[in-house]
Amino acid sequence: MSLWLTYAVVTMVLWGLTGLTQKLATNYISVELSLIVFSAAFIPIAAVILLLVPLDWKISHLAWFLAILGGLLNGLGVLSSLAAFHHGGKASVVTPLIALYPVVTVALAVPFLHEKISHREVAGIALALLATAALSYEKEAPTGAPETTVSAGADIQDKR
Repeated sequence: MSLWLTYAVVTMVLWGLTGLTQKLATNYISVELSLIVFSAAFIPIAAVILLLVPLDWKISHLAWFLAILGGLLNGLGVLSSLAAFHHGGKASVVTPLIALYPVVTVALAVPFLHEKISHREVAGIALALLATAALSYEKEAPTGAPETTVSAGADIQDKR
């Protein structure tokens, strides 16, 4: 397996676990506190990088701006995803939906980066959107029927 593919698979697994842990966290704490704790977890990773990796800090103003803007947009995206989890979004629906962010990237990469996408890639994007729509579809419970959920500890709870 090529190195880039190994990294991509590791990312997929870690972010898959992240979706689960973020949903569980927002069951117990506020969106805001969850974001702060999530963000604080980056500090030890950054510290290790600062200690072990020589970095070139002489970068252009544009590079600084883009890196900071990327961080701000990522932070707002995390805040929005935590709010979706906290306000009743199911991990099995919210996580695949927000995982479609590459569709936005592709849509922007074509005009701004002059990238080309093939018919196969367009078909893949369409299938991903259809799959998300299928995952997001939920029948409304009959009036008066209790909503049953399973919590992290596998206790079944009747929400009446």
